[in-house]
Amino acid sequence: MQIVNRLFAMNRGLRLRRQLAEIERLMQALPHRVHAELALLTRRELDQAGESDFPHLYGTPPDQRYSPFGTGNEIGLGRARSGSPQIAIRGIALWLAVVYHETKDSPHANMQELHRQTLRVLRLMKEMCAGKRDAIDSWMHQSGAVA
Repeated sequence: MQIVNRLFAMNRGLRLRRQLAEIERLMQALPHRVHAELALLTRRELDQAGESDFPHLYGTPPDQRYSPFGTGNEIGLGRARSGSPQIAIRGIALWLAVVYHETKDSPHANMQELHRQTLRVLRLMKEMCAGKRDAIDSWMHQSGAVA
């Protein structure tokens, strides 16, 4: 049974790793004006998933709750591929939240590596927004900038 579990985890890890590469490309392709909104939505999705009974199944339809893995990542990836930036950021945020919680406490080495890569993407997103937030804050505090 352990061999079957390892095979499932290895297959799932490979699939999520390919999806992560696509999520990164889609994030980079987003207009710069939506990066702060993406960070905010991702934070909200992470919090909501963390509050649910089964965070790794967040975004999974109720009729599929008893499958070994949730489908929230597939739903998020489908939305992330949308041509609309608003739908795409919602999909990216959902995907990141689901994969973060799915890989968080995994005993499998490949899933632990995927968790570290997901954290790296979250850090990258935070850094993309940090420069914009500093510029906005400095603009708001300049004399005469706020009427």
